[in-house]
Amino acid sequence: QVQLVESGGGLVQAGDSLRLSCAASGLPLSIYAVDWFRQPPGKEREFVAAIDWSSSNTHYTDSVKGRFTISRENAKNTVYLQMNSLKPEDSGVYYCAADRTYTYGHNSAYDYWGPGTQVTVSS
Repeated sequence: QVQLVESGGGLVQAGDSLRLSCAASGLPLSIYAVDWFRQPPGKEREFVAAIDWSSSNTHYTDSVKGRFTISRENAKNTVYLQMNSLKPEDSGVYYCAADRTYTYGHNSAYDYWGPGTQVTVSS
């Protein structure tokens, strides 16, 4: 069974850090580009960051540039999102999505999605 599972979310204070993980089972994540999205409360899901298969290319939405870092460890079939200097507006459910094409948020139909992990940043 193919699965993507996010972990690492939680409740933190503004200025704190979190590292999210997106772990894959049943598929070789090394041949997939992976994007992170988030859905703030009451809002639509939005693109956060993306990484291609070899880590040669990454993209970030402007609001997280300089604070978030996406990386991957293909040997562990896992992609990470390091989030520093968190702000209350970073709160939401964070999802990872995998696809064979690298579209950094511009894909209407990803191959796989995880169920999400909640991030709450208090002020």
